[in-house]
Amino acid sequence: MKKLIMIHTVTPDYRAVFYKGIQDSLKDRFKLYSGELYFEPTIVSDKKIEKERVKNIFLFHRKFLFQKGIWHLLFKNDVIVLELNPRIISNWIFLLVRYFLNKETYSWGHAWGRKGINNKTDFLRNFMRNLSDGVIVYTSKQKSELQDKMPQKKVFAAPNSLFSCSKMVLSEDSNIRKNIISVCRLIPSKKIVFLVESFIRGIEKLPKETNLIIVGDGDEKEKIKKIINNHNVGNRIKLLGHISDYNQLKELYSKAYFSVSSGYVGLSVTQSFGFGVPMLISKEENHSPEIEAAIAGKNAVFFKTDCGDDFIKKTIQVFAEKDYWNKERKNIVEFCKKNYSSEAMAKVFIELV
Repeated sequence: MKKLIMIHTVTPDYRAVFYKGIQDSLKDRFKLYSGELYFEPTIVSDKKIEKERVKNIFLFHRKFLFQKGIWHLLFKNDVIVLELNPRIISNWIFLLVRYFLNKETYSWGHAWGRKGINNKTDFLRNFMRNLSDGVIVYTSKQKSELQDKMPQKKVFAAPNSLFSCSKMVLSEDSNIRKNIISVCRLIPSKKIVFLVESFIRGIEKLPKETNLIIVGDGDEKEKIKKIINNHNVGNRIKLLGHISDYNQLKELYSKAYFSVSSGYVGLSVTQSFGFGVPMLISKEENHSPEIEAAIAGKNAVFFKTDCGDDFIKKTIQVFAEKDYWNKERKNIVEFCKKNYSSEAMAKVFIELV
């Protein structure tokens, strides 16, 4: 029987449950290959994830990547899943060779680049898609859009997920939910500096027991620390660094009334919903596909992008609607279990073999 082989740039800690789900199902019919660092050096592989390590060689100031340690797989009759990323040169070689040898190869990733479906460089992704036996994307919307463009191609949606259904739990004690939480990398596009400065400006208008909890690491960490110290608000803004431990995250979210995405939405949106915590979201951002999960008035509230006044206004508004949002928490968790569990995500890959 064929094996499932996945070749990745990195295997970050948030993918651990997903990989384990595949491993538990396929046993020795699953092999994972990965390097240690991504194009963005803040994204690294988790050493606890079992994998065959390969060497990532970055070229032209980290614009392109070539991987070593995978070439013995090139002619395998197994099913190989590669990243749908035109900047990975070695993946082009795999796709071209295996296409002409009629060996089963799938591409996995965003259907479109960050600039969307009309991006002028999409012809490169389209070439990769055409060389693939099938394409696995992150959302149902992307699947539908891509299927319209490529009606003869096999397209699968594997919703980007972090937790298994059993880990999506709701703290029943709404009285302890007083904080605002943001979980993301501390990089400019996530706009945590904006979030901190806006929170400080509106701090007197918010409940005195409400703190801003920031979970993550990145290039802007020291800048954010300096702002907190300069305004002497260390008692109200907690900068906790990167946390991947489920129990710690569960504890933090159990005390969170709302979460925030002050820049573009990423995976943290489904993490938040998995704990029954709705999200305040900057509206006009170049969001990742996970934005599909956010439904205004059901699990999310949107504020005007880069407008601190509107952020504070919407924050005050949601605190005034406590009864409504506390009632919605159970629905938010159930929605996430149904649509964004690691089981649903892993199932797509397991069924390839």
